[in-house]
Amino acid sequence: MTTVKIDQRIKGFKVVDPTLERSTASAAAEELAAAPVQMNEALERPETLIGATYKIKSPLFEHALYVTVNDVVLNAGTPHEQRRPFEIFINSKNMDHFQWIVALTRIMSAVFRKGGDCTFLVEELKAVFDPRGGYLKKGGIYMPSIVAEIGAVLERHLITIGLLEGHALDEDQKRYLAEKRAAYEAAQGGSTLEPGDGFPPGAQVCGKCSTQAVVQMDGCATCLNCGYSKCG
Repeated sequence: MTTVKIDQRIKGFKVVDPTLERSTASAAAEELAAAPVQMNEALERPETLIGATYKIKSPLFEHALYVTVNDVVLNAGTPHEQRRPFEIFINSKNMDHFQWIVALTRIMSAVFRKGGDCTFLVEELKAVFDPRGGYLKKGGIYMPSIVAEIGAVLERHLITIGLLEGHALDEDQKRYLAEKRAAYEAAQGGSTLEPGDGFPPGAQVCGKCSTQAVVQMDGCATCLNCGYSKCG
């Protein structure tokens, strides 16, 4: 061992233990490897993705739109497992709107892969209206535009994979609406509901749930779908 002479005043010292340093570095590496993987731009596209395709049939288009959302599963088999949207495609025989559909899906896919919260896309898309007017879907649900219906499809998908909470009615709400329907039918002399829609003919569109289910009961507009009433 070589002896080193120190001529200056010692202000501090540190004991170097190579074994301890190696174990600390190893522990840090293991902790980094065990950290949950988050969605980010550096994440490469897996060879296999889980997807779902939704059909949109609008009176604004001659042909249906087919919206496909593919998801990536992060941290599979761990307590941190999570399914996140990775990309979206929209296909149709109708080529009139090809450019904006491609642009929209590329931007949405980029937002998905960026990471972070992507649920804001739902409200942004659903807020788009067509100046020519919207349309009613089967079941009496009003759509202000085809873009809004794409937003509704995305909302449905995000609810399915657990990124958004659903809007299902609880038992008390269902019972309340059933009573309201029965009371309305009795007041109308047992008039039948609209075939396939489940709501009375002539019902108006609800401003809360966008469903054509608002009827006049006791001088008050009441929605038979969500229970909203202007009278409280």
